[in-house]
Amino acid sequence: MNVYSEIPVNPDLHTVAFYNAENLFDIFDDTKKHDNDFLPRADKRWTIKRYQNKLRKLGYAISNIGRKENGKHPAIIGLSEVENAKVLKDLIASKHVKNCNYNYVHYDSKDERGIDVALLYDRTVFTVEASEKFSLELYNDAGLPDYTRDILLVSGVLDGFKIHVIVNHWSSRREGERETEHKRMAGSNKVGEIISDLKLNDPDAKIIVIGDFNDDPSSKSIARLLSSFDLLNPIETLRSYTRGTSKYKRQWFLFDQILVSRNFYEKTKNGLQFEKANIFDEDFLKISDGKYKGSPFRTYVGKKYQGGYSDHFPVYVVLKKEEEIR
Repeated sequence: MNVYSEIPVNPDLHTVAFYNAENLFDIFDDTKKHDNDFLPRADKRWTIKRYQNKLRKLGYAISNIGRKENGKHPAIIGLSEVENAKVLKDLIASKHVKNCNYNYVHYDSKDERGIDVALLYDRTVFTVEASEKFSLELYNDAGLPDYTRDILLVSGVLDGFKIHVIVNHWSSRREGERETEHKRMAGSNKVGEIISDLKLNDPDAKIIVIGDFNDDPSSKSIARLLSSFDLLNPIETLRSYTRGTSKYKRQWFLFDQILVSRNFYEKTKNGLQFEKANIFDEDFLKISDGKYKGSPFRTYVGKKYQGGYSDHFPVYVVLKKEEEIR
């Protein structure tokens, strides 16, 4: 049963979401990927039972994002930290989303952790017209390639309106915020190039930039996109001392964001317009008691299995279809 199963379906409202799936690996060894921690005999004991439990829980969470507003599952969901096409096939075939008509767009990247970004979409309301991946040229201190996730562009038609969705998972801060800032700036610059190309072909292109940016809304990498490319960040106002999408050392962060081109805010008689933005942080996604009460209910903490969903909460925007009155 869904959390908001009694909410009536509104066909004119569509949810676009993003979710960091926290290491969604299958249980099989891939010699081309760094997946040794996620095997049945590894220290984490990543068994078929645990994998299937993860799929069910992610599917349940996904199926409920935005349902409070429009009574239905998301039309589009960007994902990060997925290993390959197999986990996406298994996810869309899982219990809570198998009837959502989802398909996916995914490309393998050279990421050193063996994880990629992807896009799920409901084929009944969104039609993919084109997709492309963009790699980042990063180098470590020794001058060797430093591989990270590709950026994914998917262009298509959502309920009659052309949109472009750019999915991101920028480099982490693991080695220090300042020490790694140039990597996220490289991601920001690449997104800027993609947007410039889209606007060169269509000055009125409707663009949605989603992802785990590993930077906050005020960070240079995000601020540059907003100021240079006429984007707005409806997620920005949702952060507080008691709310965010991920938590580290008792501090909330808002690394997961959705940026939209300004034309989503323009009131027209026939168009697709921004309606609402939110963090999907329902109680079932949180630790229910103890020292870390209210934090994301994770699959693992270190090597200790928790059996939860993810170490991030999803974010989403609701778009409204405005039809011309005749």
